[in-house]
Amino acid sequence: MHGLAKNSLLHRRHAAQGLALGIARAAGFVNLVLIFAGGGAGVSARAETMDSALARAYDGNPDLNQSRATVRARDEDTPKALAGMRPKASISANAGPEYSSVRIPAGRSTTTGQRQYYSDQFLGAPRAASVNVSQTIFDGGRTANSVRQAESSVLSARASLSQTEQSVLQNAATNYMNVLRDTAILALRKSNVTVLAQQLRLTKDRFDVGEVTRTDVAQAEASLAQAHSDVFAAEGLLKISIASYRQVVGVEPKRLEPAQTVEKLLPKSLNEAISIALIENPANVSAQHQVDVATLAVKVAESALTPTVSVNAQVGPSYDSFLGFPGSRQFSAQATGQLNIPLYQGGSEYASIRQAKEQLGQARLSADLQRDNIRVSVITALAQLDTARASIISNQATVKAAEIALLGVRQEANVGQRTTLDVLNAQLALLNARVNVVVAQRDRVVASYAALAAIGRLSAQQLNLDVAQYDPSVHFNQVREQWFGVDTPDGR
Repeated sequence: MHGLAKNSLLHRRHAAQGLALGIARAAGFVNLVLIFAGGGAGVSARAETMDSALARAYDGNPDLNQSRATVRARDEDTPKALAGMRPKASISANAGPEYSSVRIPAGRSTTTGQRQYYSDQFLGAPRAASVNVSQTIFDGGRTANSVRQAESSVLSARASLSQTEQSVLQNAATNYMNVLRDTAILALRKSNVTVLAQQLRLTKDRFDVGEVTRTDVAQAEASLAQAHSDVFAAEGLLKISIASYRQVVGVEPKRLEPAQTVEKLLPKSLNEAISIALIENPANVSAQHQVDVATLAVKVAESALTPTVSVNAQVGPSYDSFLGFPGSRQFSAQATGQLNIPLYQGGSEYASIRQAKEQLGQARLSADLQRDNIRVSVITALAQLDTARASIISNQATVKAAEIALLGVRQEANVGQRTTLDVLNAQLALLNARVNVVVAQRDRVVASYAALAAIGRLSAQQLNLDVAQYDPSVHFNQVREQWFGVDTPDGR
């Protein structure tokens, strides 16, 4: 009877072990598929996809909207510069009481021969108004160069906006994959708790029949406790990823669908990628426009040494203003031309020119540095992508080998050839291999977006996002030739 009971116990133990291994395999497979998909899977109506998340970030990200507002503000520099050659008009008026005392020579007295004077005192209210109009005819190219400088500054700001757009989209994709990764890892660790709990029960059963010692039970208990701790840590990391996702995308992540890489949008070779990046990367474009801004700043500073020509006109009446006499009236109209030839103004204009030239040299060095940084970022992103692809293959092979090893260790442990610690180590090795696959799959998607950003093509247009694309030139064209008005084009 004792042998029959023992055989029955062994049979139940073997069945439970087989069930636990099957659960672990199934959980691992489901979560590995969750983190990455090559395409073709159906998407539920309420699920969030990578494209929809990126579209949300494109429409509502505060950082991106702030950059758009910065560009709109920069647009106003152009009409400000154009104002240098536009006419200027003003109306001036004055009025107020005035006390006058007049003493005028009136010849000599015919009787005494002394000088006589006519004197009078009176109160008046002089008042006058005038319309003043001036027009600059020549300013040494200051206005023309200032306009070109402002336009180059606008183009630089637009490139910076594109760079911010790329950064936001890349952050959104990264956080999307972080949530998927941490969700899958949490599921794997919870599955591991289930397996280790079953392992602890089986170890206790074997201890009860004298097959293992108290040490084996303690090892199983320690592994289960560590697994619970790992679950709590995974839950914390998932909460952090969710918070970061909410910050970038604007909503809580719910039912995120598997994501695809954007490798199909990448160039075929490293040299081609670098060549494209040195032309299209927004950081490089912005730096080149900053060089133009600095070049034109030198010309603007040099215009301080050139003559200026302007015409001025003034017209207006005045009352009671002629020597304060009440009842006097005067009307004047004047047109003048003015030529100003600067000779010496304390030397500040020369210092400004020298300063502008130094700033031009600084801008050129900054552009060179930017190109070097872009080259490094392209090489780094593509290297990380290659590494992630290789890691997926090797880690998937590790998972298959670890599954076979775990099954073998369990079978050997049942016949006394392996210890409980061997089983626990094999289970941990399988768990780590599955986690590594999840991490590598996440890294592959993230690296593909980073590479696309490095070459300058991570944009809503390139990704074909379902959004109304923001066109900064619309606002610029609305305000460039606007002479009057304080309202912005959107009515504020």
